[in-house]
Amino acid sequence: MRERRQLFLRAGIAAAFVLVLFSVLYTRQQKREPITATSFKLSTVVKITLYDSQDQTILDEAMKLCDTYEQIFSRTLPESELYRLNHGMLPQKNGAYTVSEPLAELILEGLAYSRRCEGAFDISIEPISSLWDFTSGKKQVPSVGEIAQAKDLVDYRDVSVNGQQVRFAQEGMRLELGAIAKGYIADRIRELLESKGIKSAIIDLGGNVVCIGGRPDGSPFRVGIQRPFADRNETVAMIEITDQSVVSSGVYERYFEKDGKLYHHILNPKDGYPYENGLLSVTIVSDRSVDGDGLSTSCFALGLEAGMELVESIPDVHAVFITEDGTLHFSEGFEEELHLEYTSQQE
Repeated sequence: MRERRQLFLRAGIAAAFVLVLFSVLYTRQQKREPITATSFKLSTVVKITLYDSQDQTILDEAMKLCDTYEQIFSRTLPESELYRLNHGMLPQKNGAYTVSEPLAELILEGLAYSRRCEGAFDISIEPISSLWDFTSGKKQVPSVGEIAQAKDLVDYRDVSVNGQQVRFAQEGMRLELGAIAKGYIADRIRELLESKGIKSAIIDLGGNVVCIGGRPDGSPFRVGIQRPFADRNETVAMIEITDQSVVSSGVYERYFEKDGKLYHHILNPKDGYPYENGLLSVTIVSDRSVDGDGLSTSCFALGLEAGMELVESIPDVHAVFITEDGTLHFSEGFEEELHLEYTSQQE
Protein backbone atom coordinates (compact mmCIF):
# COMPACT_ATOMS: atom_id res chain seq x y z
CA MET A 1 0.00 0.00 0.00
CA ARG A 2 2.85 2.31 0.92
CA GLU A 3 4.59 1.52 -2.39
CA ARG A 4 1.41 2.36 -4.28
CA ARG A 5 1.12 5.72 -2.46
CA GLN A 6 4.75 6.49 -3.28
CA LEU A 7 4.14 5.57 -6.90
CA PHE A 8 1.13 7.93 -7.07
CA LEU A 9 3.16 10.64 -5.33
CA ARG A 10 6.01 10.33 -7.84
CA ALA A 11 3.55 10.39 -10.73
CA GLY A 12 1.88 13.49 -9.30
CA ILE A 13 5.21 15.25 -8.87
CA ALA A 14 6.21 14.36 -12.43
CA ALA A 15 2.88 15.62 -13.78
CA ALA A 16 3.22 18.85 -11.82
CA PHE A 17 6.77 19.31 -13.15
CA VAL A 18 5.59 18.81 -16.72
CA LEU A 19 2.75 21.29 -16.15
CA VAL A 20 5.11 23.92 -14.71
CA LEU A 21 7.58 23.36 -17.58
CA PHE A 22 4.81 23.71 -20.15
CA SER A 23 3.62 26.89 -18.45
CA VAL A 24 7.13 28.40 -18.49
CA LEU A 25 7.66 27.48 -22.13
CA TYR A 26 4.23 28.85 -23.08
CA THR A 27 4.92 32.11 -21.22
CA ARG A 28 8.27 32.46 -22.98
CA GLN A 29 6.60 31.77 -26.30
CA GLN A 30 3.97 34.43 -25.58
CA LYS A 31 6.62 36.99 -24.56
CA ARG A 32 9.15 36.23 -27.28
CA GLU A 33 10.88 39.21 -28.78
CA PRO A 34 10.10 40.30 -32.35
CA ILE A 35 12.75 39.75 -34.99
CA THR A 36 14.00 42.57 -37.21
CA ALA A 37 16.04 43.00 -40.37
CA THR A 38 17.59 46.38 -41.20
CA SER A 39 19.52 47.34 -44.33
CA PHE A 40 20.28 50.32 -46.56
CA LYS A 41 18.27 49.77 -49.73
CA LEU A 42 16.19 51.89 -52.11
CA SER A 43 18.40 54.87 -51.11
CA THR A 44 17.02 54.69 -47.57
CA VAL A 45 17.07 52.59 -44.41
CA VAL A 46 14.73 49.62 -44.75
CA LYS A 47 13.51 48.00 -41.53
CA ILE A 48 11.11 45.06 -41.33
CA THR A 49 9.92 43.67 -37.98
CA LEU A 50 7.94 40.46 -37.42
CA TYR A 51 6.04 40.17 -34.15
CA ASP A 52 4.47 36.73 -34.57
CA SER A 53 7.27 34.71 -36.17
CA GLN A 54 10.88 33.79 -35.51
CA ASP A 55 11.52 32.69 -39.09
CA GLN A 56 14.55 34.64 -40.32
CA THR A 57 14.13 33.30 -43.85
CA ILE A 58 10.94 35.35 -44.23
CA LEU A 59 12.88 38.54 -43.50
CA ASP A 60 15.57 37.46 -45.95
CA GLU A 61 12.95 36.99 -48.69
CA ALA A 62 11.47 40.41 -47.97
CA MET A 63 14.87 42.08 -48.25
CA LYS A 64 15.59 40.26 -51.51
CA LEU A 65 12.28 41.57 -52.84
CA CYS A 66 13.55 45.12 -52.20
CA ASP A 67 16.63 44.33 -54.30
CA THR A 68 14.48 42.89 -57.07
CA TYR A 69 12.33 46.01 -57.32
CA GLU A 70 15.29 48.36 -57.07
CA GLN A 71 16.64 46.69 -60.20
CA ILE A 72 13.35 47.57 -61.89
CA PHE A 73 12.43 51.05 -60.58
CA SER A 74 15.73 52.84 -59.92
CA ARG A 75 16.20 55.98 -61.99
CA THR A 76 19.98 56.06 -61.48
CA LEU A 77 21.21 52.44 -61.62
CA PRO A 78 22.40 51.86 -65.23
CA GLU A 79 21.33 48.22 -65.08
CA SER A 80 17.77 48.96 -63.89
CA GLU A 81 14.80 48.54 -66.17
CA LEU A 82 13.59 52.12 -65.69
CA TYR A 83 17.03 53.52 -66.52
CA ARG A 84 17.08 51.44 -69.71
CA LEU A 85 13.56 52.62 -70.58
CA ASN A 86 14.54 56.25 -70.04
CA HIS A 87 17.59 55.84 -72.26
CA GLY A 88 15.85 53.95 -75.07
CA MET A 89 17.62 50.66 -74.34
CA LEU A 90 14.56 48.38 -74.10
CA PRO A 91 12.99 46.37 -76.94
CA GLN A 92 10.58 48.37 -79.11
CA LYS A 93 7.52 47.37 -81.09
CA ASN A 94 5.81 49.88 -83.37
CA GLY A 95 7.46 52.73 -81.49
CA ALA A 96 6.49 51.46 -78.03
CA TYR A 97 8.84 49.99 -75.42
CA THR A 98 8.14 46.56 -73.94
CA VAL A 99 8.44 46.61 -70.13
CA SER A 100 7.92 44.14 -67.29
CA GLU A 101 4.52 43.81 -65.63
CA PRO A 102 5.65 45.52 -62.37
CA LEU A 103 7.04 48.53 -64.24
CA ALA A 104 3.88 48.83 -66.34
CA GLU A 105 1.77 48.64 -63.16
CA LEU A 106 3.77 51.34 -61.40
CA ILE A 107 3.68 53.68 -64.40
CA LEU A 108 -0.10 53.27 -64.55
CA GLU A 109 -0.36 54.11 -60.83
CA GLY A 110 1.78 57.19 -61.39
CA LEU A 111 -0.25 58.34 -64.37
CA ALA A 112 -3.46 57.95 -62.36
CA TYR A 113 -2.18 60.36 -59.71
CA SER A 114 -0.76 62.72 -62.33
CA ARG A 115 -4.25 62.93 -63.85
CA ARG A 116 -5.91 63.22 -60.46
CA CYS A 117 -4.00 66.40 -59.60
CA GLU A 118 -3.90 67.64 -63.21
CA GLY A 119 -0.13 67.50 -63.48
CA ALA A 120 0.80 69.20 -60.20
CA PHE A 121 2.51 65.86 -59.62
CA ASP A 122 3.89 64.51 -62.89
CA ILE A 123 5.86 61.27 -63.31
CA SER A 124 7.43 62.58 -66.53
CA ILE A 125 9.38 65.19 -64.53
CA GLU A 126 12.69 63.29 -64.80
CA PRO A 127 14.29 65.72 -67.32
CA ILE A 128 13.85 68.42 -64.66
CA SER A 129 14.59 66.36 -61.53
CA SER A 130 17.84 65.05 -63.05
CA LEU A 131 19.08 68.67 -63.18
CA TRP A 132 18.83 68.96 -59.39
CA ASP A 133 21.22 67.26 -56.95
CA PHE A 134 20.03 67.11 -53.35
CA THR A 135 22.46 64.44 -52.13
CA SER A 136 26.04 65.29 -53.09
CA GLY A 137 26.32 68.55 -51.17
CA LYS A 138 27.25 70.58 -54.27
CA LYS A 139 24.32 72.98 -53.74
CA GLN A 140 24.02 73.81 -57.41
CA VAL A 141 20.88 75.46 -58.82
CA PRO A 142 20.21 74.63 -62.49
CA SER A 143 20.35 77.49 -64.96
CA VAL A 144 17.23 79.11 -66.36
CA GLY A 145 18.13 77.80 -69.81
CA GLU A 146 18.55 74.22 -68.60
CA ILE A 147 15.17 74.25 -66.88
CA ALA A 148 13.43 75.86 -69.84
CA GLN A 149 14.75 73.16 -72.18
CA ALA A 150 13.81 70.34 -69.78
CA LYS A 151 10.26 71.65 -69.22
CA ASP A 152 9.41 71.04 -72.87
CA LEU A 153 9.79 67.29 -72.25
CA VAL A 154 7.50 67.16 -69.20
CA ASP A 155 3.85 66.25 -69.72
CA TYR A 156 2.25 63.10 -68.30
CA ARG A 157 -0.40 63.28 -71.06
CA ASP A 158 2.33 62.34 -73.54
CA VAL A 159 2.90 58.99 -71.79
CA SER A 160 0.64 56.02 -72.56
CA VAL A 161 0.58 52.41 -71.39
CA ASN A 162 -1.16 49.57 -73.21
CA GLY A 163 -0.59 46.25 -71.48
CA GLN A 164 3.19 46.10 -71.17
CA GLN A 165 3.81 48.60 -73.97
CA VAL A 166 4.92 52.12 -72.98
CA ARG A 167 4.89 54.92 -75.51
CA PHE A 168 6.27 58.48 -75.34
CA ALA A 169 4.78 61.12 -77.61
CA GLN A 170 8.06 63.08 -77.58
CA GLU A 171 11.57 61.78 -78.07
CA GLY A 172 13.71 62.38 -75.00
CA MET A 173 10.91 61.99 -72.44
CA ARG A 174 11.89 60.18 -69.25
CA LEU A 175 10.08 58.98 -66.13
CA GLU A 176 10.73 59.57 -62.42
CA LEU A 177 8.90 57.05 -60.23
CA GLY A 178 10.64 57.70 -56.93
CA ALA A 179 7.60 59.46 -55.46
CA ILE A 180 5.47 56.29 -55.61
CA ALA A 181 7.91 53.36 -55.93
CA LYS A 182 8.46 52.80 -52.19
CA GLY A 183 4.72 52.61 -51.60
CA TYR A 184 4.34 50.02 -54.35
CA ILE A 185 7.25 47.99 -52.96
CA ALA A 186 5.89 48.18 -49.40
CA ASP A 187 2.56 46.78 -50.64
CA ARG A 188 4.35 43.90 -52.38
CA ILE A 189 6.36 43.11 -49.22
CA ARG A 190 3.12 43.10 -47.27
CA GLU A 191 1.64 40.58 -49.70
CA LEU A 192 4.72 38.38 -49.32
CA LEU A 193 4.59 38.43 -45.52
CA GLU A 194 0.87 37.72 -45.43
CA SER A 195 1.38 34.78 -47.82
CA LYS A 196 3.77 33.37 -45.20
CA GLY A 197 1.11 33.58 -42.51
CA ILE A 198 2.37 36.78 -40.87
CA LYS A 199 -0.41 38.64 -39.04
CA SER A 200 1.61 41.15 -37.00
CA ALA A 201 4.47 43.13 -38.56
CA ILE A 202 5.78 46.59 -39.44
CA ILE A 203 7.40 47.44 -42.77
CA ASP A 204 9.34 50.71 -42.76
CA LEU A 205 10.88 51.86 -46.03
CA GLY A 206 12.46 55.08 -44.84
CA GLY A 207 9.24 56.74 -43.71
CA ASN A 208 6.82 54.64 -45.76
CA VAL A 209 5.31 52.60 -42.93
CA VAL A 210 2.96 49.66 -43.42
CA CYS A 211 1.42 47.89 -40.43
CA ILE A 212 0.19 44.33 -40.86
CA GLY A 213 -2.54 43.83 -38.28
CA GLY A 214 -1.73 45.15 -34.82
CA ARG A 215 0.45 43.99 -31.97
CA PRO A 216 0.18 40.33 -30.87
CA ASP A 217 -1.82 41.39 -27.79
CA GLY A 218 -4.46 42.96 -30.05
CA SER A 219 -3.50 46.58 -29.44
CA PRO A 220 -2.81 48.88 -32.42
CA PHE A 221 0.65 49.98 -33.50
CA ARG A 222 1.68 53.53 -32.67
CA VAL A 223 3.23 55.47 -35.55
CA GLY A 224 4.78 58.90 -35.24
CA ILE A 225 4.30 61.95 -37.46
CA GLN A 226 7.77 63.37 -37.89
CA ARG A 227 8.64 66.87 -36.81
CA PRO A 228 9.96 68.65 -39.95
CA PHE A 229 13.74 69.24 -40.02
CA ALA A 230 14.21 67.27 -36.78
CA ASP A 231 15.78 63.86 -36.20
CA ARG A 232 13.70 61.05 -37.73
CA ASN A 233 12.84 59.81 -34.22
CA GLU A 234 11.41 63.18 -33.14
CA THR A 235 7.66 63.41 -33.67
CA VAL A 236 4.93 66.02 -33.29
CA ALA A 237 2.20 63.45 -32.70
CA MET A 238 1.47 59.73 -32.49
CA ILE A 239 -1.42 57.90 -34.13
CA GLU A 240 -2.77 54.39 -33.60
CA ILE A 241 -2.73 52.19 -36.69
CA THR A 242 -4.01 48.70 -37.44
CA ASP A 243 -3.60 47.17 -40.89
CA GLN A 244 -2.89 50.50 -42.61
CA SER A 245 -0.10 52.54 -44.19
CA VAL A 246 1.37 55.88 -43.11
CA VAL A 247 3.39 57.89 -45.65
CA SER A 248 4.86 61.39 -45.38
CA SER A 249 6.30 63.77 -47.97
CA GLY A 250 8.10 66.87 -46.84
CA VAL A 251 10.62 69.55 -47.68
CA TYR A 252 12.95 68.21 -44.96
CA GLU A 253 13.61 64.88 -46.71
CA ARG A 254 16.11 66.14 -49.31
CA TYR A 255 17.12 69.78 -49.55
CA PHE A 256 19.97 72.27 -49.52
CA GLU A 257 20.34 75.93 -48.68
CA LYS A 258 22.12 78.43 -50.91
CA ASP A 259 22.37 82.22 -50.58
CA GLY A 260 19.85 82.10 -47.75
CA LYS A 261 17.22 80.21 -49.75
CA LEU A 262 16.04 76.64 -49.16
CA TYR A 263 15.66 74.34 -52.19
CA HIS A 264 13.85 71.02 -51.64
CA HIS A 265 13.17 67.96 -53.81
CA ILE A 266 9.41 68.36 -54.42
CA LEU A 267 9.56 70.13 -57.77
CA ASN A 268 6.87 72.02 -59.66
CA PRO A 269 6.62 70.58 -63.21
CA LYS A 270 5.30 73.91 -64.46
CA ASP A 271 8.37 76.01 -63.61
CA GLY A 272 11.03 73.42 -62.71
CA TYR A 273 11.69 74.80 -59.21
CA PRO A 274 10.73 73.55 -55.73
CA TYR A 275 7.16 74.28 -54.66
CA GLU A 276 6.71 77.34 -52.46
CA ASN A 277 3.20 76.98 -51.06
CA GLY A 278 3.62 77.33 -47.31
CA LEU A 279 3.72 73.60 -46.60
CA LEU A 280 6.41 71.65 -44.76
CA SER A 281 4.92 68.17 -45.00
CA VAL A 282 1.88 66.05 -45.79
CA THR A 283 1.18 62.72 -44.08
CA ILE A 284 -1.35 60.27 -45.53
CA VAL A 285 -2.99 57.31 -43.78
CA SER A 286 -4.47 54.80 -46.25
CA ASP A 287 -5.01 51.11 -46.82
CA ARG A 288 -2.51 50.89 -49.70
CA SER A 289 0.95 52.37 -49.30
CA VAL A 290 1.17 53.26 -53.00
CA ASP A 291 -1.89 55.47 -52.48
CA GLY A 292 -0.20 57.11 -49.51
CA ASP A 293 2.87 57.77 -51.64
CA GLY A 294 0.93 59.17 -54.57
CA LEU A 295 -1.37 61.28 -52.42
CA SER A 296 1.29 62.69 -50.10
CA THR A 297 3.23 64.10 -53.06
CA SER A 298 0.11 65.15 -54.98
CA CYS A 299 -1.43 66.91 -51.98
CA PHE A 300 1.82 68.69 -51.19
CA ALA A 301 1.98 69.87 -54.80
CA LEU A 302 -1.63 71.10 -54.71
CA GLY A 303 -1.17 73.04 -51.48
CA LEU A 304 -3.26 73.06 -48.31
CA GLU A 305 -6.73 73.91 -49.63
CA ALA A 306 -6.77 71.93 -52.87
CA GLY A 307 -4.82 69.09 -51.29
CA MET A 308 -7.26 68.80 -48.40
CA GLU A 309 -10.16 68.86 -50.86
CA LEU A 310 -8.60 65.96 -52.77
CA VAL A 311 -8.05 63.86 -49.64
CA GLU A 312 -11.58 64.40 -48.37
CA SER A 313 -12.99 63.28 -51.71
CA ILE A 314 -11.44 59.81 -51.29
CA PRO A 315 -13.03 57.26 -48.90
CA ASP A 316 -10.93 55.70 -46.10
CA VAL A 317 -8.04 58.14 -46.48
CA HIS A 318 -6.87 60.63 -43.84
CA ALA A 319 -4.25 63.37 -43.94
CA VAL A 320 -2.40 65.88 -41.79
CA PHE A 321 -0.73 68.91 -43.38
CA ILE A 322 1.98 70.84 -41.51
CA THR A 323 2.37 74.46 -42.58
CA GLU A 324 5.44 76.66 -42.23
CA ASP A 325 4.16 78.14 -38.96
CA GLY A 326 4.13 74.64 -37.42
CA THR A 327 0.33 74.29 -37.41
CA LEU A 328 -1.16 70.83 -37.99
CA HIS A 329 -4.21 70.74 -40.29
CA PHE A 330 -6.28 67.53 -40.20
CA SER A 331 -8.69 66.04 -42.67
CA GLU A 332 -12.21 65.41 -41.42
CA GLY A 333 -12.36 62.63 -38.82
CA PHE A 334 -8.57 62.26 -38.52
CA GLU A 335 -8.24 63.10 -34.82
CA GLU A 336 -11.21 60.96 -33.74
CA GLU A 337 -10.65 57.86 -35.87
CA LEU A 338 -6.87 57.58 -35.44
CA HIS A 339 -6.64 58.42 -31.71
CA LEU A 340 -4.19 61.27 -32.11
CA GLU A 341 -1.79 62.01 -29.26
CA TYR A 342 0.45 65.08 -29.36
CA THR A 343 4.08 64.50 -28.41
CA SER A 344 5.12 68.17 -28.43
CA GLN A 345 3.54 71.43 -27.42
CA GLN A 346 1.16 72.83 -30.04
CA GLU A 347 0.52 76.56 -30.29
